Amino acid sequence: MVDVLRVPFPVLQSSPSLSFKPRLCPLIPPSRRLHLKSNSLLFPLFSSSPSFFKLPLRCSSPSMPLQLSSLSQDSLLYSRAYWVTKTIIAWNVDVVEGSCYLYASRVAALSVTDNGIQGHDLEIKLEEDRSGLPPNVIEKFPHIRDYRAFKLPPVLDAKNLVKCQLAVAEFNSQGKCRNATGLQLPGVLDELFSYDGPLGAFYSAEAVSLCLWAPTAQAVYAHIYKDPVGGSPLEIIPLEETNGVWSTKGPKSWEGCYYKYEVSVYHPSTLHIEKCYANDPYARGLSADGKRTLFVNLHADDLKPEGWDELADMKPDILSFSDISIYELHIRDFSANDDTVNADFRGGYMAFTLKDSAGVLHLKKLSKAGITHVHLLPTFQFAAVDDEKENWKYVDSKILEKLPPDSAEQQEKITAIQDDDAYNWGYNPVLCGVPKGSYSSDPNGPCRIVEFRKMIQALTHIGLRVVLDVVYNHLHANGPFDKDSVLDKIVPGYYLRRNTDGFIENSTCVNNTASEHYMVERLIIDDLLSWAINYKVDGFRFDLMGHIMKRTMVKAKDALCSLTKERDGVDGSRIYIYGEGWDFGEVAKNGRGINAAQFNICGTGIGSFNDRIRDAMLGGSPFGPPLQQGFVTGLLLEPNGHDHGTKDVEKAMLASAKDHIQVGLAANLRGFVLTDFEGKERKGSEVLCYGETPVGYAFCPTETVNYVSAHDNETLFDIISLKTPVGISVEDRCRMNHFATSIIALTQGIPFFHAGDEMLRSKSLDRDSYNSGDWFNRLDFTYNSNNWGVGLPPKQKNENSWPLIQPRLADPSFKPQRSHILAAVENFTDVLCIRYSSPLFRLRTANAIQERVRFHNTGPSWVPGFIVMSIEDGNEGIPGLSQLDPIGIIQ
Repeated sequence: MVDVLRVPFPVLQSSPSLSFKPRLCPLIPPSRRLHLKSNSLLFPLFSSSPSFFKLPLRCSSPSMPLQLSSLSQDSLLYSRAYWVTKTIIAWNVDVVEGSCYLYASRVAALSVTDNGIQGHDLEIKLEEDRSGLPPNVIEKFPHIRDYRAFKLPPVLDAKNLVKCQLAVAEFNSQGKCRNATGLQLPGVLDELFSYDGPLGAFYSAEAVSLCLWAPTAQAVYAHIYKDPVGGSPLEIIPLEETNGVWSTKGPKSWEGCYYKYEVSVYHPSTLHIEKCYANDPYARGLSADGKRTLFVNLHADDLKPEGWDELADMKPDILSFSDISIYELHIRDFSANDDTVNADFRGGYMAFTLKDSAGVLHLKKLSKAGITHVHLLPTFQFAAVDDEKENWKYVDSKILEKLPPDSAEQQEKITAIQDDDAYNWGYNPVLCGVPKGSYSSDPNGPCRIVEFRKMIQALTHIGLRVVLDVVYNHLHANGPFDKDSVLDKIVPGYYLRRNTDGFIENSTCVNNTASEHYMVERLIIDDLLSWAINYKVDGFRFDLMGHIMKRTMVKAKDALCSLTKERDGVDGSRIYIYGEGWDFGEVAKNGRGINAAQFNICGTGIGSFNDRIRDAMLGGSPFGPPLQQGFVTGLLLEPNGHDHGTKDVEKAMLASAKDHIQVGLAANLRGFVLTDFEGKERKGSEVLCYGETPVGYAFCPTETVNYVSAHDNETLFDIISLKTPVGISVEDRCRMNHFATSIIALTQGIPFFHAGDEMLRSKSLDRDSYNSGDWFNRLDFTYNSNNWGVGLPPKQKNENSWPLIQPRLADPSFKPQRSHILAAVENFTDVLCIRYSSPLFRLRTANAIQERVRFHNTGPSWVPGFIVMSIEDGNEGIPGLSQLDPIGIIQ
């Protein structure tokens, strides 16, 4: 028989509309009791399971709702009501003659019956506010603007109540329960617990302090370990709570040890109080595979390479963001197959520190020609690649090399081990503030930190600034049990965006985050500042930026811009940020607030990728017919047999594509005026595509990132090889590749190139190589091969196109020779040199572009296939223009 004690629940003052039903809970062992302040709520760390069955972790999306009865125990798996402020609950129910109640259980014992909610400690009658939701709530949660507002008593002690399992129920006039659901809490958590103080681990001369934001937690402990894995904790330390922040202070000897949090918290996915074991969301070091958080002081001298503190003074000069050009590169691609790199360094940070490897020599060549920034695909701690190299699986490349170029065997062997090899792009975020362990020589201890800094330092010495690819739009894992779940263990239901049923939104791919919530936004900005200050990076590319709120992006830009060399060791005014401004999913059309989509972000100075110029050049879109041609790939002039319509239709398509490219050449400015193919003067915003979507949207040139290929979709050479007629020569395809990169290199705005564009890079026509291993992602900086014809690309993403792909891979005439690759590299660097030979190619303002950039061969009499652009200087040019370049007029 278990001992019991009665627990007070003083969460409110007396009120006639409230009723409190005391319950019994298991006796808490004295050694594990919380220290209570007056008027506080006691919570057991260990509670017996509720009488109803234990439910598995569930996650759904709007397109896949759970098929449950309207009123059952499973009703509580839904969270269709929103606690939006301390005194308001929003719920989409119509209460005419009935009533609504809020219920709470500190031990998660709520259950649903026809008579209502059972197992509660607290029952509160809700009163409808006929005036509806206030404007500030609608602004924060626009998707529930039409919900009914229900008032809570102002005397309610909400800060304690949010630690309970909560539900609301609706009753008809006869007292029968008609509806019941759980609650979503981010609104009230933001109102009551928004916090700007210290978080994470902090180091002084005498002590180490920990701070964790976890307002819904009932108890938090820090388990301190000597080693990165295994063994018992050296000690288990209880943290004390102050207004939702749990903290403790320990000895200096903790530094170099590891820790993990134990958080007891109600989790809506299981309907239980769960004991979750999680890393610190503000971790700055980890053990291998993120098993534990490392106590590491990033300011310690022994973690700084020689000359690190002076690195900001060695950064290449960037007078204006208009001078930027970007080269997108994956860390493993850079050296995994480079025999000129020491085997221990291949595929990792240290490969960038060599002086004369093939890859480093190539980067030096690009830097000399004009490339200013290397954009590194995800470098933070991500899932899907084991940090321990001894656990990686391999396929013998010598076996693969013997197979036919159109064989399916290569992809069979690669995909058989693809989840256990060393490769993944890394868009599987676990902890975004720590370098990835698999790229370091030792994933335990501080090695990854030191080697990451050495990589940044080495690239700086080459003359290159560094952009990090950051993924704050989603998380790899959720729930209380997944080893890669962190944030959803600390404050369940807060960090991840949920739909109106309460299930996690997955439009990004999985586990969308919610930057509209204050502490999610804060975490993003704090992470960015850490990377900028502690690793001296020079820019950030935001994956699916449109799923992040515009406010968050602007605050991030302002925070970074405020950094100074004197105070922070970096010049924040030189940090450039840009991202994917796609507008889709639940955030589309400002569905969750004003998001950072292309048309919203313009005017902020933040860049976004220009898909208009890409699609006009290549034809269609990555999601359209694979053989649809564009301006560069032979539309009208080199037909491939695809049915584009009549010749007149094709000519109109080509003319329209030309206009889209011309707007892109003028930095995709919304206000740039040009003569279109019909002979009409139009602004960039009046040239239309994509179902009447404007082509031009930018306010200034540095808000446009022009590109024709990136890591997503086929490489440039591959898409040209797919869309062009089978019968043309490889020389013609190489010229088209050069034509495409030259257009991008000569655009106003910021040009962006995928690594290998300049080398005719192929992935054997793989349209999504995120998990296709080193084999399909190989880069050869010795220029001996472009990786064409290394087998049919992996079946999962490419099988539908195999009938198109196979004959092309089988045809030896498609494969470029070394002479073609060398010529492509030379042509690419020559055009870059032209770009940087004159400031006229890098105009800094919209006005300057409008005044100086001209397009010819326009109107209905245009000659198909030609784009003619001139840039006027002030020397014997247009009166009133200042002279920027002594060379004069450029055509």
